Amino acid sequence: MIVIKHSILIKMKRFILCLLLNIGVCIHAIAQSGNNDLYFPPINSDEWKTLDISATSWNTLALQPLLDYVESKGTKAFMILKDGKIVVEWYGNGANQQTVLPWYSAGKTLVAFTVGIAQNEGFLDIHSPSNKYLGAGWSNLNKTQEDSITVRHHLTMTTGLDFEVVNKNCTLPKCLNYKNSAGTFWYYHNAAYTKLQAIVTGAVNQKFEDYFDSKLQDKIGMNGEWKLLGFARPFYSDARSMARFGLLNLNKGIWEDTPILEDIAYFNEMTNTSQELNKSYGYLWWLNGKESFKLPVLKRVFPGKLIPNAPEDMIAGLGKNDQKLYLVPSQKIVIVRLGDKAKKERFGPSSFDNELWGKINALIN
Repeated sequence: MIVIKHSILIKMKRFILCLLLNIGVCIHAIAQSGNNDLYFPPINSDEWKTLDISATSWNTLALQPLLDYVESKGTKAFMILKDGKIVVEWYGNGANQQTVLPWYSAGKTLVAFTVGIAQNEGFLDIHSPSNKYLGAGWSNLNKTQEDSITVRHHLTMTTGLDFEVVNKNCTLPKCLNYKNSAGTFWYYHNAAYTKLQAIVTGAVNQKFEDYFDSKLQDKIGMNGEWKLLGFARPFYSDARSMARFGLLNLNKGIWEDTPILEDIAYFNEMTNTSQELNKSYGYLWWLNGKESFKLPVLKRVFPGKLIPNAPEDMIAGLGKNDQKLYLVPSQKIVIVRLGDKAKKERFGPSSFDNELWGKINALIN
């Protein structure tokens, strides 16, 4: 009896589609095939293959200085995956492998991914007005102004809502006032982002957390929960769960041979420049290697790369107090950093990113 692995059957089916249908289907199938060289840890298991650093071409003498540095900066969990396998897994400052830590705004990437799933399943269209899913009157805008804000504007931080308010997390209608026409100004406005969870809830007619669990978290073996902190709803998990999500995105939304986000066009939009106002921002993902960038809280545009020491193709989920999820597709690397703030508090990118990448480069280059 001949046993054919499930992964081989998937590839055979895609190849047959290419032959029987048309080139468009073929291109889509190839795009969805993911990276066959990546390892994926099993679901519902602590098993995770490791790669001994001596088996890489990395500078092993730079590892301990890197770990000393991250420990000195309040880090509680630090991981490096290469080809999906764990090369570095370090815990300190009172944390261990089971410690649950906040992602803060790095968790925005989870919401962007979930929105993509909901659109792929036909529940919403990111180009539709957000009040189609939130209901009229979710803001303090008039009807014309509210109708002009689409789901995509929430994903790209371009809703035009007034960010000069006392509580930028407040999602009550009285806190959501008009300032700019939608799509004409980029500002890192947490309240506008947070409404995306309610948008998904309204679209799928199911609690956001339940939809997220069934469509994303459970399918890749993550463990975590969304917590309500005032108006904000950050995600908390262990470091390995963040690493799993990073690995999923390194493979363009496919877990081994199972597409979690089947819409490759949405994935590419999410992880590339989404508008011209901040070229280093996709759909809630930060992008490196662009010609300019804007930062949270500030209004000006800065020339150059977001993180000069980091690889050009790096994309990142970046959260308050230096929560970091870095993906480098060209090197098949995922890096996780969770813990206390490393330097002066900043939302999203900080000078710590560049310092940390200087240390990482000494190891991997």
